[in-house]
Amino acid sequence: MSRFFSSRYAALEPYTPGEQPRDMQYVKLNTNESPFPPSLKAQEKAAQTLERLRLYSDPECTELVRTIAKRYGIGTDEVLFSNGSDEILDFAFMAYCDREHPAVFPDITYGFYPVFAEINCISSRQIPLKEDFSLDPEDYKEAGGTIFIANPNAPTGIALTKEQIGQILLDNPDNVVVIDEAYVDFGAESCVPLIHSHENLLVIQTFSKSRSLAGARLGFAVGNRELIRDLNTIKYSFNPYNVNSMTMAAGIGALEDEEYTVQNCRIIQKNREYTVNELKKLGFSMTDSLANFIFVQHPDISGEELYRKLKENGVLIRHFTKERISNYNRITIGTRQQMDILLDRIRQILQ
Repeated sequence: MSRFFSSRYAALEPYTPGEQPRDMQYVKLNTNESPFPPSLKAQEKAAQTLERLRLYSDPECTELVRTIAKRYGIGTDEVLFSNGSDEILDFAFMAYCDREHPAVFPDITYGFYPVFAEINCISSRQIPLKEDFSLDPEDYKEAGGTIFIANPNAPTGIALTKEQIGQILLDNPDNVVVIDEAYVDFGAESCVPLIHSHENLLVIQTFSKSRSLAGARLGFAVGNRELIRDLNTIKYSFNPYNVNSMTMAAGIGALEDEEYTVQNCRIIQKNREYTVNELKKLGFSMTDSLANFIFVQHPDISGEELYRKLKENGVLIRHFTKERISNYNRITIGTRQQMDILLDRIRQILQ
């Protein structure tokens, strides 16, 4: 750190993103990206914006908002787009957390939550998951703060039902409950339909996973119009042009090609089931994931050793050093060919 760096951030531990190595060609199963290219409609619409890049992008994302409102059956004033879902999560920390409203989230979840709390100087309370890594809604009864829940959770992939989320909302009527649905399209239930019956619900999703636009950086929030107005206050105080024109156009194309998204999600679900069954034959155990990744461990090899040996053999998976999950690895579900390569390498390592 330089001598000019604010002491306020001296103890800040930044989020560690998944590896993006350039030293060799890997079977990349470590960052939950889609193995499929963006929709052709998304690519074509993005390309059509090139000549307009000299102009600022539309700060209201008008056409994109109109398209997604129609897709989800919501009002155009009930949705807000952002530069990736991470940005809008940060907006939510800024808008709904303060001295009287600490951030509340599980002890094992998306690694950005504690970072957002710390960088915004917000106190936080982490609620331990159960021994099997499940989240008990009873633990969030009258939580006394703004609740952040990834559903399905990361890195476990375990999901709550819409009814369980509804109970958490009822148990915390005076606090906002943020449901981060980055992986919802791979088999879990979305809570978007609940926004009209729960004024304290904010649902956040991304185009990075199921819609193959991780590099475009596009996320959005859905909630009642008052919550969206709050977030717009933060956005327009930070960066009105936070979504670029090419990303906006790609997002519209992706939404107009929903059949392509659904088809890819079904393939991922099928490949997830196949990989789980094959890994169980090799002695692995795992959580019941409804995401585009699985969370696995083996009794005869540590999580760190498996990660390291797979990397040496050209396959990248994600290992976490946090003590409670250090024996686990998170494996992104890719194409059938990618999963067969993974399984082959694992068999070689175990032998």
